[in-house]
Amino acid sequence: MRIERLLLISHIASMAFGLAGLLWVLPNPDFILNLPDFGQTAFRWSMAGGGVVYMLLGMGAVSTYAYRRLGAWHTFSFMAAAIAVSLSSELLGTSTGFPFGHYRYLSGLGYKIAGLVPFTIPLSWFYLGFSAYLIVRMGLKQTPLATWLQEFGAIAFGSLLLMSWDFVLDPAMSQTAVPFWIWEQAGAFFGMPYQNFAGWFGTGAVFMTLATLLWRVKPLTLSEEQPGLPLAIYLSNFAFATLMSVGAAIYPPIILGLILGVLPALFFYRLARPESRSIAVERLQAVIERDKTDLAAVK
Repeated sequence: MRIERLLLISHIASMAFGLAGLLWVLPNPDFILNLPDFGQTAFRWSMAGGGVVYMLLGMGAVSTYAYRRLGAWHTFSFMAAAIAVSLSSELLGTSTGFPFGHYRYLSGLGYKIAGLVPFTIPLSWFYLGFSAYLIVRMGLKQTPLATWLQEFGAIAFGSLLLMSWDFVLDPAMSQTAVPFWIWEQAGAFFGMPYQNFAGWFGTGAVFMTLATLLWRVKPLTLSEEQPGLPLAIYLSNFAFATLMSVGAAIYPPIILGLILGVLPALFFYRLARPESRSIAVERLQAVIERDKTDLAAVK
């Protein structure tokens, strides 16, 4: 758990460092010129590899959490499904325009697989997709729904949470002072095609469905603990995207993301609290103690 917390804190700190560079340092070139040699070296390093570092830290935090909570099979089966499906979608998208639309990645996110997709992109699909899926799955676990309905709900709402994060992230990251990808196909949603969101939802639904089927191979035991780290990952990455959007003066996607992403995530997180069972147990124990007291008084 200490490793999880350290990786999570480092992940959030690296995002904050990147935000400072993109929103404050870059628009002020005089500030960069006045930095000491160490500062200028750090700035160049952050611009060249900062995006890679924060994604690797997010991947590490979620992988460690998943391994501790779910074990090797459920961790690596979900990881394999998410990375394989998302990488296939991204390679297809950057070469043909399906399923997201025509776009291409620029520098700043690491080595490109086949010269098209940075290796960090499938990792981000995994750690955000896993977080979204598990938040919903653990929330629905506390309901009387049949298992197959819980699984279906986790896939549907998990994909919705994933897509809602992209509502906020994609316009800002493609229109910032130093964009990380560009759209070659003009779209009505702040320069992006609506097709992109169908691609996001569909890709998420495919790998979450595949992971759900793989999880059936071994019994899945979800503890009564709330999914705190997955929620922290989702909210911190949403906050990163939100501040990027504010910096680019793009506001409507933030509202859309809050309604379709953050509010459902908080709802399912709250639903995951086992307080209803705890209250029932406490009341039963109180009744038993009272009966014992009454019996002792009669004797």
